[in-house]
Amino acid sequence: MEVQFEKIKSNSLEKGYIQVYTGNGKGKTTAAIGLAVRAAGAGLRVFFAQFIKGMLYSEIEALERFSELITVRQYGRGCFIDKNPGQEDIEAAHHGLEDIEMIIKFEEYDVIILDEANVAVQCNLITADELLELINEKPFGTELIITGRYARKEILAVADLITEMREVKHYYQNGIQARAGIEK
Repeated sequence: MEVQFEKIKSNSLEKGYIQVYTGNGKGKTTAAIGLAVRAAGAGLRVFFAQFIKGMLYSEIEALERFSELITVRQYGRGCFIDKNPGQEDIEAAHHGLEDIEMIIKFEEYDVIILDEANVAVQCNLITADELLELINEKPFGTELIITGRYARKEILAVADLITEMREVKHYYQNGIQARAGIEK
């Protein structure tokens, strides 16, 4: 699906900041989704880009209900966390980078969320330098949220807000699988 771009940004943000949600605990994507819904409630336009993920999750179905203000694009073929990414995974991530570069250029959105971008860097789908280039191109009035464990120190250095989710206890350790509506 080809993304269409036009300059229609509503931007009511005086200044946009860079937020990073990282750590090995649950809740990074969920926090970003909460921010997306809050922004949409305030009339802001949101672009939600998911790296790595390419399957239909409950969160994607929920965000699609806000399609007037929240645009969701997935730049992955599936979740391969336990496997090595293939060339198609790398190409999907780079397609996402190209789309996001255009979105930044046309200043169409008030909030841009790069879900699992830190993991995409860790898995060598994109480089930290490519992610930093996107960060540096961010328009002044655009909020940028980057999620995923393994946030690199150079990404953290440019962030205005960093939230680290830390796992203290998780029922996965007792064999409980991801549940629809709760973890997926």
